[in-house]
Amino acid sequence: MHHTSENQPNFHFKPWNVGRILIWGLYALVLLVAPLLWTSSFAQTMLSQMGIAIIVCLAYNILLGQGGMLSFGHAVYSGLGSFLAIHALNKVGAGTLGLPVSLVPLVGGLGGLAFAALLGYVSTKKAGTTFAMITLGVSELVWSMSLMLPEFFGGEGGVSANRVVGEKVLGISFGPQIQVYYLIAIYCFICTVAMFALTRTPLGRILNAVRDNPERVEFIGYSTRRVRYLAFMISGFFAGISGGLAAVNFEIVTAEVVGAARSGAYLLFVFLGGATFFFGPILGAVLMVIALVLLSELTKAWLLYLGLVFLLMVMYAPGGLASLLMMNLRLAAFGKLRRLWVAYLALGGIGLAALTGVAAMIEMLYHMQLNAALGPQLKFMGAQLNTHGVDSWAGAIFLTLTGAALFELTRRHFQAQWGEIQEDIEKEIKRREAIST
Repeated sequence: MHHTSENQPNFHFKPWNVGRILIWGLYALVLLVAPLLWTSSFAQTMLSQMGIAIIVCLAYNILLGQGGMLSFGHAVYSGLGSFLAIHALNKVGAGTLGLPVSLVPLVGGLGGLAFAALLGYVSTKKAGTTFAMITLGVSELVWSMSLMLPEFFGGEGGVSANRVVGEKVLGISFGPQIQVYYLIAIYCFICTVAMFALTRTPLGRILNAVRDNPERVEFIGYSTRRVRYLAFMISGFFAGISGGLAAVNFEIVTAEVVGAARSGAYLLFVFLGGATFFFGPILGAVLMVIALVLLSELTKAWLLYLGLVFLLMVMYAPGGLASLLMMNLRLAAFGKLRRLWVAYLALGGIGLAALTGVAAMIEMLYHMQLNAALGPQLKFMGAQLNTHGVDSWAGAIFLTLTGAALFELTRRHFQAQWGEIQEDIEKEIKRREAIST
């Protein structure tokens, strides 16, 4: 008889995941080519901020999306990482710390890890609403300390530094913004890959289990608190790296970076991007920079618009932009997307008309309250509005009400059409399963 040795290794062939390789290659290509397409200093600054935001939003999503931990104070770890990085940068400039500027963000990462280990030990003792309230309390505590410890936080003026220090390496001084961008892009790509790899590890899988069914996780022998604590520290490390990159990019760090508004922005835009998908926070990070930089410059009512967008997303797309994208990719995979393009155009056009009417009324109200000294005339989207005229208000109200009514009718028709397509897809799936068996 032929006996097989029990110690003989078993070799398994695992084919290359070509689709995943293409996606990561495309991601790297976008990071590489983006500043070559948008060459202005303003565009490169925005791209740098997007890279920083991607890291911190993905770090926050380790808690929210993967672990189900709602944190109201994650800016603490990115902010404290920024302060440690800016102090390290000053020591490098003074010659008391022999560290290249390219490694200064790692100081922020280690700082974020250390503070997450310290504060997370208390925060992760509880879960759910209690955890959220503890993180909020920690956030307020750290923000209050920023005003009481000016030696570390720099008081109201913050702490500034000069990133152009030390010897040039291969002609790189980090003076030009393009050099800083590519440093951020390298960190962004590596951190994104590392955080994606975390989702494929046993820790990442058990973290998902803690989110979905903590009682069963405890029953099979795992400590849910220890899993949350490890995830909290990892998240703090990557958040600290983003803070260190921000310190190098802006060369100044103020107490605002540990404030509740920054933590709220992380939560808001991770949700808008889609916390249940890995790439959702990347979309949210891009939106965050666009909103905080561009939208805030266009209108003083940008926070109101942001709140309206958040309300609409909660009502019609609670899974965020990523869920909308994935649902339409599913339709495209079954060849059903072309049946909806007319409905999408109708919804987009009518919705845009209704939002234009709402925006016109908001801008007129803001103009009356904040810019009354400039007169009643207001320029809005190429049109001249009169805040004291009946015609402007009547036109805005008519456009809003008509657009809202037509949007609701179109939405109901779209919903019925969407249900029919989903039924067709389910039938197609069952047909393919029947053929394969």
